[in-house]
Amino acid sequence: MGEANAYPELSADEAAATIQNNATVGFSGFTAAGSPKVIPAALAQRAEEFHRKGEVFQVRVLAGASTGNAVDNVLAEADAVSYRAPYQSSKSMRNLINQEKMDFVDFHLSHFPQVLKFGFLGNVDVAVVEATEVTRDGRVYLTTGIGASPALLEKAGKVLIEINRFHSPRLCEMIDIFTLPLPPHRSPIPIYHPLDRIGFPYATVDPSKVVGVVYTDIADDEESFNPAAPIHERIAENVVGFLHGEMEAGRIPKTFLPVQSGVGNVGNAVMEGLGKHPEIPPFYMYTEVFQNSCMELLKSGKIAGASTCGLVISKANLEEMYSNMNAFVDKIVLRPQELSNNPGLARRLGVIAMNTALEMDIYGNVNSSHVCGTSMMNGLGGSGDFERNAYLAIFMAPSYAKGGRISAVVPMCSHIDSSEHSVEVLVTEQGVADLRGLSPRARARSIIDNCAHPAYRDYLNHYVESASPGHIRHDLKRCFDLHRNLMEKGAMLPDLDMSIFDK
Repeated sequence: MGEANAYPELSADEAAATIQNNATVGFSGFTAAGSPKVIPAALAQRAEEFHRKGEVFQVRVLAGASTGNAVDNVLAEADAVSYRAPYQSSKSMRNLINQEKMDFVDFHLSHFPQVLKFGFLGNVDVAVVEATEVTRDGRVYLTTGIGASPALLEKAGKVLIEINRFHSPRLCEMIDIFTLPLPPHRSPIPIYHPLDRIGFPYATVDPSKVVGVVYTDIADDEESFNPAAPIHERIAENVVGFLHGEMEAGRIPKTFLPVQSGVGNVGNAVMEGLGKHPEIPPFYMYTEVFQNSCMELLKSGKIAGASTCGLVISKANLEEMYSNMNAFVDKIVLRPQELSNNPGLARRLGVIAMNTALEMDIYGNVNSSHVCGTSMMNGLGGSGDFERNAYLAIFMAPSYAKGGRISAVVPMCSHIDSSEHSVEVLVTEQGVADLRGLSPRARARSIIDNCAHPAYRDYLNHYVESASPGHIRHDLKRCFDLHRNLMEKGAMLPDLDMSIFDK
């Protein structure tokens, strides 16, 4: 068992038994990558045992981002969570949040370690962290998702460590842990290239805080890569065509710029599209997640290297990586989220930021998190970290959803995560709206003409034309009519012939 013999070996149940009702528990990982696997399940069973006896048992959950099924789903389904921050993507958890049965706080992922260290979220009672090893002197060799683990290990009163033997011990060769001092004692972060390394291959913990270790050999539960749907491919074609045009115009250097891409089907499709375009040169990534599509591009040489917070790839891709680590260790850097998502670094490196939107309004505001302004989907995530400081801030979405009952382009966003002041380019399968330098009325024309589905353009144009004059034209009596129709009648334009969306 190596160095971990310095700490008590526990079963998952024994580890979970050290966590008390109402404790604040910080979990490692960034998505399912690097999330603990067996202690959360045992904690959920512990909660259910209390509930069967009619007793209350819930914990406050903190994690660098979402955690996948192993943490968020398991605990939510056991009704074991009273509070969650700062991001999640679990359907079970989302339902509890929207039923007001769980408190949820949504904020920029790059802010989380600092917020944690200053105590705005209270004391962290327990940190549960996945690692390949922990040494006697407190070096913690993390796995596939770095997230906020270094900060959680520092602030937690007690620490439980899952030693996961599925993961390669050589992951440490990719890891670069650098902890920012608290203000006002910060110097410029010495990262001038996506692959610069400035820290250590391990996080640290006070050994006296380690309650024990639990051994596992379970892979991250990321899904295998799914081929892009036709609508996602059309969005990707539009994004890649726009970027190629910017390069041809001299606004992107011939060597290209580092790329950030959000997680999901659209992001995967765009990365595939960049890989296929013959005139897009090999490029680097400075991003928060390294997805399945990135793996293929890295192997082909189209991605020259990637800085990321988490390897959000399938078990098969991880096994391939682990079997040939010599081909990958010099091309991937795994960082804490306060560096992977650092706005100052995004600006310095000139990152092209590409993220998905739930809806966009006719003036360029973007809603990434709330359906009809009230129901949480996943949260803001890292998109806001990048869009405000990117060289190019691009948001993408299909122009319609639910068979045409929902338009992604609306008169006014029902919730705003990214404002018109930093959103520069909007893309749907219909086309591209380049908003740079445009007045509000010109932005509205460009978004309606290029991004809205044709079935909704007449409505949106009429809205602008009939609104009261002003620097920004809005009719406050009608700006949310589409959302009200959706909530009351099941479609934004109830009389629309939905068969046109099948063509």
